Amino acid sequence: MPTKTTMPTQPKKQQRPARAAAAALVPLLALAVTACGEGGRAGAGDGSGSVRPDVPVTGVHWTVESVTVDGRRTDAPAGAHLAIDGSGRAKGNLGCNHFTAKATVEGDTVTLSDTGITEIGCPEPLQSFEDALGATLTGRLTAELTDGRLTLTTAGGDTVRLSEQPPAPLTGTRWTVDSLIAGKAATSLPPGTEGKASLVFGKDHSVRGNLGCNQFSASVTSDRGTLTFGRVVTTRKLCAGPAMELEQALLKVMKGKVGYVIDHRSLTVTAPGGTGFAAGADGADGHTGGAEKRATGAPTAR
Repeated sequence: MPTKTTMPTQPKKQQRPARAAAAALVPLLALAVTACGEGGRAGAGDGSGSVRPDVPVTGVHWTVESVTVDGRRTDAPAGAHLAIDGSGRAKGNLGCNHFTAKATVEGDTVTLSDTGITEIGCPEPLQSFEDALGATLTGRLTAELTDGRLTLTTAGGDTVRLSEQPPAPLTGTRWTVDSLIAGKAATSLPPGTEGKASLVFGKDHSVRGNLGCNQFSASVTSDRGTLTFGRVVTTRKLCAGPAMELEQALLKVMKGKVGYVIDHRSLTVTAPGGTGFAAGADGADGHTGGAEKRATGAPTAR
């Protein structure tokens, strides 16, 4: 009878180390997926897998210094500025008219869209500057920030240069009148009077300046968003029609108790009837050198 040979039994392979290795890969794969998702965010990556932080442009008042279109640089008028808040809204001034827009910031890309602009009629050269700045501050812009100065560049190479400036205080700042107010509407100044009317509030409860033609001075007190003007004293120079028109409009506002609002570097003064004026702060630091000192001598009435 043949003998039955029994083959030795092979030991079973251990499966646990393989399962453990697979389990260890799970968190690594999750990290890789997360990294790929972050690196793929539009405008936030540079192709190397790293994530660029957003350029810190929000929450800052950016004063426009110049705009360059087709290689031609034009310096900005006083008051031109841009501000972007943390909720995705931009607002500012194009040199004459105010504007608002939708804003997104991703890495070094700032995108402005859905722009709305006020409709003040602007004289030259303000209108030409405003047209150039408005056409440049739209769409996708590359942002570069160096030493407090911001440069926004279009795909075509046009640029807007801006600088960060602090808020302007009421006193000690030279405020240059840039528009008149009637109700909720702002209107341009009479032709030829742009930049001629200005005022400086002193720490001695005084206000002095120019009404567009004549020098003036008055006492004034401020309290919780209101100004109370005393009697206004002016020189008595004869002025051409537009200059006198501006002067009379300002004098009507500066009577008794009026309201005022400062929005960073913009001042709005409104009388109870809804008439008023808006003014912008002069100077790179919110002060015009010696403005308060120059204004200490009261005008001599003739």
